[in-house]
Amino acid sequence: MVHRAVSLALAASFNTALALMALAIAAAPSAAQGTAAPLVAREGWAVMPTPHSFPVLVGRLEEAVKASKMGLVTAASASEGAKAQGFAIPGNRVVGVFRNDFARRMLAASVPAGIEAPIRFYLTENADGTATLSYRRPGVVFAPYFEGATADLKVVATELDTIFGQIAAMATQR
Repeated sequence: MVHRAVSLALAASFNTALALMALAIAAAPSAAQGTAAPLVAREGWAVMPTPHSFPVLVGRLEEAVKASKMGLVTAASASEGAKAQGFAIPGNRVVGVFRNDFARRMLAASVPAGIEAPIRFYLTENADGTATLSYRRPGVVFAPYFEGATADLKVVATELDTIFGQIAAMATQR
């Protein structure tokens, strides 16, 4: 019950932050909209350009999460927030994915690491109509908490690295 309330509170604050981000983007000069450089690989990230359109990639990710027996915990979209305000920006969605058994193990290993759950996938629409799936690897997300945690936090992170890799591969395959 507490976990559900915390998840709902996190989702509400995250949605508010994304709505504010959408407003900031919408307030920018129209010539600047859509001109940001596409995501590129950076340390600790998996960045996977796909041949899929943004809406197709969103659906494929949701299906891959379910097929991997993980939970879609949060979803927020700056582009949907902008659309509600009458502005069009490229597709942009953040999806939080986790599962309660991992949450229990993570918290038993490190209470401070709980701030990082759910782990997020980031979907972005490219100028050519395709979409990119990105995420920070769970091992990287949890690494700052390894010191002071029980050894199981590294085990959880490794297991999640594998699962998130599988989800990403399913969602992005041709």
